[in-house]
Amino acid sequence: MVSVCVLVWLAALSVYDVRQRRLPNWLTMPGAAAVLVVAAVHGRGVPALLGAAALFAVYAVVHLMSPTAMGAGDVKLAIGIGGLTAAFGSDVWLLAALGAPVLTAGWALVTLVRRSEQTVPHGPSMCLTAVMATALAVL
Repeated sequence: MVSVCVLVWLAALSVYDVRQRRLPNWLTMPGAAAVLVVAAVHGRGVPALLGAAALFAVYAVVHLMSPTAMGAGDVKLAIGIGGLTAAFGSDVWLLAALGAPVLTAGWALVTLVRRSEQTVPHGPSMCLTAVMATALAVL
């Protein structure tokens, strides 16, 4: 049941970001809080909290250095994604943390080759790599 809720949350975030090019607080923050609470209940609270803080810090630095390169919604989503992936281990966290920018860069290259002026949202890449990394850990 928890995994279904996480998948629905990540899908909703991805769809919203693709359509609106933003990630609202009402989607990012409650999900992040739920991830941290569930991780704590299952004895993975400390790794989840550390992962959330670490990914938030990395994304916050990027946002502060170049606000147009990464939105504040991505920074807030990093709390939930960092907590979720770190709850499954540092290797899962690292795979998701490195995979998301690579996936977004690939999407941006395709957009560039197609000569589109469309911006590329980063949230869907964060969500997809989190799902893929945690799936690898579970399987």
